[in-house]
Amino acid sequence: MRVFVTKRIPEKGINYLEKQGFEVVVRDKEEIIGKEELIDALKNFDGIISMLSDDLSKEVLKHATKTRVIANYAVGVNNIDVEYAKKKGIVITNTPDVLTYATAELAFGLMLAASRRIVAADKFTREGKFNGWHPMLFLGKTLDGATVGIVGMGRIGQRFAEMLKGFNVNIVYFSRSKKDLPYRFVDFETLLKESDFISLHLPLTKKSKHMFTEKEFEKMKKGVVFINTARGAIVKEKDLVKAIKKGIVSCAGLDVYEFEPEIAEELKKMDNVVILPHIGSATVKAREDMSMLVARNINAVLKGKPPLTPVD
Repeated sequence: MRVFVTKRIPEKGINYLEKQGFEVVVRDKEEIIGKEELIDALKNFDGIISMLSDDLSKEVLKHATKTRVIANYAVGVNNIDVEYAKKKGIVITNTPDVLTYATAELAFGLMLAASRRIVAADKFTREGKFNGWHPMLFLGKTLDGATVGIVGMGRIGQRFAEMLKGFNVNIVYFSRSKKDLPYRFVDFETLLKESDFISLHLPLTKKSKHMFTEKEFEKMKKGVVFINTARGAIVKEKDLVKAIKKGIVSCAGLDVYEFEPEIAEELKKMDNVVILPHIGSATVKAREDMSMLVARNINAVLKGKPPLTPVD
């Protein structure tokens, strides 16, 4: 049986599949795979390891004649028409848990980097502009006594909340349902109004797309710190730019973008915005664990066993 990998991943998972007797073909190109190439793979491979940037819409999946399992190398599966795949008899899996810590960790780092103006201060110093301590130099926002609002309290949101335990913060959260957690569950509007920091940790769905627009930003506290390591299209990017210009958002930390890999030019020019190239799960451990999980899912399904992490 043959497995196609749309971008190079850590060798650990590939080696595992080869030891299990699979022929593995890895596409060794950096750019996002095109629809025609994906369609060709769906016609010729039993399993596909896909990336979050791969367009596996109904338009593409309708051509699948051989593929029985698609293992998405990500937690989110907004790039796949899961319902249609099921109708085609294709099993869809993802990689939950193994990247939880890494993504929460990056969100935490972005929060500190943005609020304490670390990137702008680093650039300032490298450019030789530092001429001694000054009481008003690079004043930032502090977590001390702040209210941190977490939108989406799944695995990553909960891990992010745990990382805040050592800080003097008040945590509120909004999620699809109230959970048995030692944090205050609030409605969405209350979170917007009360939070000094807002961090997004929810999947991109039809309901969450453009959850943050000008209307929502206008309800926030002036000077809020805004962090997004979830999915870019949850936020209407042009409205975020407006909110930053107005001072509603004092600083932002972004790892994802609405029209990824394109990023609004205005965001690139703002020294109170930290922008990263979608590296939430980019630790050696997380990526190797993801590699093994997609490989094990492929192996299980193609050998007639239940997948480890199926997507409903």
